[in-house]
Amino acid sequence: MNKHFTASSIPKGIHCLSLRLTDEYSSNAHARRQLPAPELLPLLSDNSYHHFILSTDNILAASVVVTSTVASSLRPEKIVFHVITDKKTYAGMHSWFALNPVSPAIIEVKGVHQFEWLTRENVPVLEAVESHNSIRNYYHGNHVARDLSPLWDIDLKGKVNGAVETCRGEDEWVMSKRFKNYFNFSHPLIANNLDSEECAWAYGMNVFDLHAWRKTSIRETYHSWLRENLKSNLTMWKLGTLPPALIAFKGHVHAIDPEWHMLGLGYQNKTDIESVKRAAVIHYNGQSKPWLPIGFEHLRPFWTKYVNYSNDFVRNCHIMET
Repeated sequence: MNKHFTASSIPKGIHCLSLRLTDEYSSNAHARRQLPAPELLPLLSDNSYHHFILSTDNILAASVVVTSTVASSLRPEKIVFHVITDKKTYAGMHSWFALNPVSPAIIEVKGVHQFEWLTRENVPVLEAVESHNSIRNYYHGNHVARDLSPLWDIDLKGKVNGAVETCRGEDEWVMSKRFKNYFNFSHPLIANNLDSEECAWAYGMNVFDLHAWRKTSIRETYHSWLRENLKSNLTMWKLGTLPPALIAFKGHVHAIDPEWHMLGLGYQNKTDIESVKRAAVIHYNGQSKPWLPIGFEHLRPFWTKYVNYSNDFVRNCHIMET
């Protein structure tokens, strides 16, 4: 129980960082400067660049993902980050990246409130989040990335989503997930439409072919099942964002090499260090986040090496390497 509460809490330092950066946004014009610069705006939709979408409300975690990706990339000048956060965190997130450029990479920061099409009427997931705040807090994984440019050479075989399957692998704790681990098969809609033994796949690091996606009805399927789950009082699957995606992307997933996305660094301390070193992206999914006191000591350095502890905001919020 104590571990659960610790995992669900926001450390004082990270809360402080968000508040101080939000205050900086209102008082410092440089913290409000346009991201990216006007002359770089066309690159936000330039398909010759490598585009990464990062969705989070954790400013420190976002900085680690961006910093590790840029530092590890063989061609950082070809990277474009699209950081998406919530309305509450937007000002602080914008301030961080305005004051801490990631040159030569390009970055934009958007709040969900800035997307005109993203309304409660159009996207039922927002209704679910507003009705059940526990959904929002259930999963909040974090990543560290290595050079990912070869991802753009992966042939998805006409599929939409390149993902690591999680039903097979040496790690029986993390890599043993099938649909039965996520869905309530006593619910008739689930029992009649899904196979309990179907292999699950990992969210958190995915490669999407947007051209192929636009030819499908994935979005409509996703929203339809969310509505059904709301009607069923959220009893059709476990809390989290993965289960409805498992349904919506059914038949549209191409399995990629597990070394592209290593999971479980927040679940157990038996993670193989050599496998961590080989992985392209390491994912601290699970309760033991590296910024929490319950994080695993031998796995934390892979994350902390990308935290800028000399940054004034980080130091003044007493965020220290442990």
